[in-house]
Amino acid sequence: MKILVSNIGSTSFKFRLFDMGGGAERELAVGSVDRIGQGGGVARFSVAGGDETSQQRDCADHGQAIRFVLDQLTSAGVLGAASELDAVAFKAVMAGDCEPVTLVNEELLERMEYFSPVAPAHNPAYIAAMRMFADTLPDTPLAAAFEPGFHRTNPDRRRYYAVPLKWAEEYGVKRYGYHGASHRYIAVRTAELMGLENARRIISCHLGGSSSICAIRDGESVATSLGLSPQSGVPHGNRVGEFDPFAFALLKKQAGMDADAVLAELGSGAGLAALSGTSGDMRDIRQAADAGSEQAKLAMEIFITAVRDYIGAYLIELGGTDAIVFTGGIGVNHPSIRRDVCQGMEFAGIVLDDDKNDTADGEGRIDADSSAAAIWVMPTNEELIVARQAAELLKNR
Repeated sequence: MKILVSNIGSTSFKFRLFDMGGGAERELAVGSVDRIGQGGGVARFSVAGGDETSQQRDCADHGQAIRFVLDQLTSAGVLGAASELDAVAFKAVMAGDCEPVTLVNEELLERMEYFSPVAPAHNPAYIAAMRMFADTLPDTPLAAAFEPGFHRTNPDRRRYYAVPLKWAEEYGVKRYGYHGASHRYIAVRTAELMGLENARRIISCHLGGSSSICAIRDGESVATSLGLSPQSGVPHGNRVGEFDPFAFALLKKQAGMDADAVLAELGSGAGLAALSGTSGDMRDIRQAADAGSEQAKLAMEIFITAVRDYIGAYLIELGGTDAIVFTGGIGVNHPSIRRDVCQGMEFAGIVLDDDKNDTADGEGRIDADSSAAAIWVMPTNEELIVARQAAELLKNR
């Protein structure tokens, strides 16, 4: 069963091709096309076990990128023809309270369009790509695995805002959560490594350009930091995180900004980038902080404080933790962030080993011998989770 997993960005298209047949989970190829519609794009491609190749490739839109990738897969011999694909699966973002994984049809696309205002950087690109795949491969099933799906097990006390119930019931204004494929992978992989009984309470920290924290009990999400939109929770690379909506009134009166202008700024011009005066990439922030920028130091402190606040809340929710897991680009690649997040948590049985933390490379434990809780560095694999979900959906059809 060959499944192409598509990860769509506003100007990028990343993919992984899996063979999920006969109980196998083999990655056959991986690649990407960037700067779609901008010029100066680069296409990267590699077959399992081979070296990555890259070439200059300008694609005017996602449709051109999709057709180019399908041609690459056939010319490399990974597929005899694009029609050999059993499914194209998408790490989709938002369609409200739909099934966690479902076949793409017009009704689903309309639901995604309805929620585009809360996922403006994601939903429109996915909708366009889904329509393009449907046109290019009309006989191939398209499966959407939605990021909030893993968080459907959150209790209502963590799903509802303190607003009129009509807003939730009629308009879908609720806490949904995101990064579901990543947190699901962490739940499954941690249990594999530690045993189910030893990993009943997990706090998963997906830290990157977009960040979220998730409390997991017995393999199910029971709380997560992201809410209605991917702009909520802890500060992100260029998105705001937690924010008081009454600032709208102040900004309108004093700065002459209307709601659309404020939302645009909060969704793409805020976050760690605005705080630090850098790109918002943690590598740039760290470099600026090391060079003496107080602004960059403040951004790091605010980010770390927000992560620690959620960990503290989830320690209460879970009654302690068996494992804290760091994943995502920041979580895996920044030992200093992990150290600062875990600082002073000995009271909760969380003790970091500085040497293990500083030398961690890929998947591994970094807790001290005296730590009651395991502390892991664990690269995530969202695409594998999406491929598994799509394979299960096809099997049950």
